[in-house]
Amino acid sequence: MNPLPQHRPQITGRREFLSRSGMGMGALALAGILTDDGCADERGQGAELTHFRGPAEHVIHVFLNGGMSQVDTFDPKPELTARGGQMLPFENLKTERKTGVALPSPFTFAQHGESGIPVSDVFPHLSRCVDDMAVIRSMHAQLPNHEMSLMLMNSGDQRLVRPSFGSWLTWGMGSENQNLPGFVALCPDGLPVGGAGNWRSAFLPGVYQGTLVHTAGKDPTKLIKDIRNQRLSPSQQRQQFELLQRLNARHLEQRPGETAIEARIESFEMAFRMQTEATEAFDVSQEPEHMLKLYGDGPQNRQLLIARRLVERGVRFVQTWHGSGQPWDSHSNIKTEHRNVAQQCDQGLAALITDLKQRGLFHKTLILCTGEFGRTPSVEMGQNGSGASQGRDHNHWGYSLWLAGGGIRGGTIYGATDEFGFKAVENPVSVHDLHATMLHLLGYDHTRLTYRFAGRDFRLTDVHGQVIQDIVA
Repeated sequence: MNPLPQHRPQITGRREFLSRSGMGMGALALAGILTDDGCADERGQGAELTHFRGPAEHVIHVFLNGGMSQVDTFDPKPELTARGGQMLPFENLKTERKTGVALPSPFTFAQHGESGIPVSDVFPHLSRCVDDMAVIRSMHAQLPNHEMSLMLMNSGDQRLVRPSFGSWLTWGMGSENQNLPGFVALCPDGLPVGGAGNWRSAFLPGVYQGTLVHTAGKDPTKLIKDIRNQRLSPSQQRQQFELLQRLNARHLEQRPGETAIEARIESFEMAFRMQTEATEAFDVSQEPEHMLKLYGDGPQNRQLLIARRLVERGVRFVQTWHGSGQPWDSHSNIKTEHRNVAQQCDQGLAALITDLKQRGLFHKTLILCTGEFGRTPSVEMGQNGSGASQGRDHNHWGYSLWLAGGGIRGGTIYGATDEFGFKAVENPVSVHDLHATMLHLLGYDHTRLTYRFAGRDFRLTDVHGQVIQDIVA
């Protein structure tokens, strides 16, 4: 694998780093922010650093963490209904817990749009957008485990520490806005399973790690902790910042090549710049009333509106998490639990597609909506094999997700699971295939987007991945 010839070289010396990260204190503007020269060749280059011109320039990754059930949302299985309460005609595939008889979906499916894609009534708003969506029904992961499957979906490896997709993208394309991070992770409260490991930069420079913002509250000044200094004036704060960065620079001079120090210096600079724009970007109260009504109430819908505001302001990769832990992990009562979590985001998901189209952003914003795996078509049993519930276990053998915008061929269904929805059997799609396709839409040959670390070239897709041409417009 050859490294990208058009990529800037890795930072190798203190002087080069300081000159490139805006450490010359003359670069501080009178208004109290860094000038656009701060990191000019590290960020903001956009499509100039891609292999070819791809339709997508931004990504919004909607993570329904916990595992959305494919047979209750986008993959109807009449045979599952016909055999309700019976054992499947084959031995149940091994998942995390014991499973028993077939559990029919409690939801009603109907065809929607000109494409006639079937969607269950758990998504009444989103179902009206199917002609803009490509539904992949044949995804598969490697293990029925939250932590490892989350790592796989986010970074392409379920065991080893690797950079997340958002980190790869911001390293490659940079950010269009010097005053906001290129990669933002939104979560209403707490952390998903795996925590910050889901948006890590790993061996990529630390500046490319995702920035977490809790979105449960409505006050934009409180979404990002300490975004305003309550004790110092802007000029006093600038003096303090200059002193701190000079001390950091001296510390780095004595420890050349310490990437952690370099990342810390850049993070301070980004935090300083964010004071001018971050609060405004997260303030959805500035939206007109009809737009607030379009998205609806609740933290899920609100953070999808925030995602649009961030993309609109040049943020490269926005990841929205449904909540802390795994909200979609419906082990005990699929009917009640899936209905509840779907209602929390259904209106916002449809609004996001509509809103991006109205603003002319849909064609260059790639939307991915997925969990880390799916759920079993059979009922979950107690750990000792008794006491069947009305819930479903984790299922990594076959599941569904959807994409829209950014060069996706709308109104498309790709792949299939077996007649019960247990295992991908037609055109199976791995996470590496998904990542390769997304990178392709962003203008990258996934085999050439590499970073040399520890004596070898690494890439997001490792040694795997095929672009799914059938879902590309």
